[in-house]
Amino acid sequence: MAPTFAPRLTETQAAEFLNLSKKTLQAWRQSGEGPPYLKLGRAVRYEADAIRDWVKERERHSTSDRGRAA
Repeated sequence: MAPTFAPRLTETQAAEFLNLSKKTLQAWRQSGEGPPYLKLGRAVRYEADAIRDWVKERERHSTSDRGRAA
């Protein structure tokens, strides 16, 4: 049985999914702040599940919530 992979998004698709600009994602990749990504040759891809997990980790219920912010 062949392995199955989660859907991979292009940089444009990931930016749209997160309602961000591509420039923001690019800056986050350089600083290590953004969601995990894959480099496949020169192409950058984001796994949809990894983006969802990354967003969920940043969920806050109050301004006084502590923890790692984006």
